[in-house]
Amino acid sequence: MENNCTFGEVVITEEQLKQRIKELGAQISKDYEGEEILVIGILKGAVLFLSDLIREITVDTKIDFMAVTSYGASTKTSGVVRILKDLDTGIEDLNVIIVEDIIDSGITLHYLRDYLLGRMPKTLKICTLLDKPERRETDIKADYTGFEVENKFIVGYGLDFDQKYRNLPYITCLEEGTK
Repeated sequence: MENNCTFGEVVITEEQLKQRIKELGAQISKDYEGEEILVIGILKGAVLFLSDLIREITVDTKIDFMAVTSYGASTKTSGVVRILKDLDTGIEDLNVIIVEDIIDSGITLHYLRDYLLGRMPKTLKICTLLDKPERRETDIKADYTGFEVENKFIVGYGLDFDQKYRNLPYITCLEEGTK
């Protein structure tokens, strides 16, 4: 699909983000009523989303972080997944929710899901702010999805290009040549 978004054009507004995150938090709270969960934020992109999401969850919630990459300073995945930071917490017999900023090709998340399942959690679910199913190269699906987006390179609200644009309070797309 052609990228027809102008940089700075708001694809998802700050208000839309707040509303959908509130709904996701309510759904997770309902699904885990009476249970404790461990949310694993995938650095760095999911930090803003995770921070807002856990404030909307009403069950006991612990957090941990992982840093995983298959992109580097590119807009296309390399296909090689590297764990840059592993968990500080054991996850055996815990209800675990991986919190991701976006599922694109699915390569990184597929690898991560299988990697964490090997640690024997009680449950393992995936919560993503954005889903780009058109680009999927693996069989991976989120249990909780904020928004489905078109095949555009998007930035803002934690998502970056070469560490830039994470601080935008909304989501926009990055055009070829934009730096």
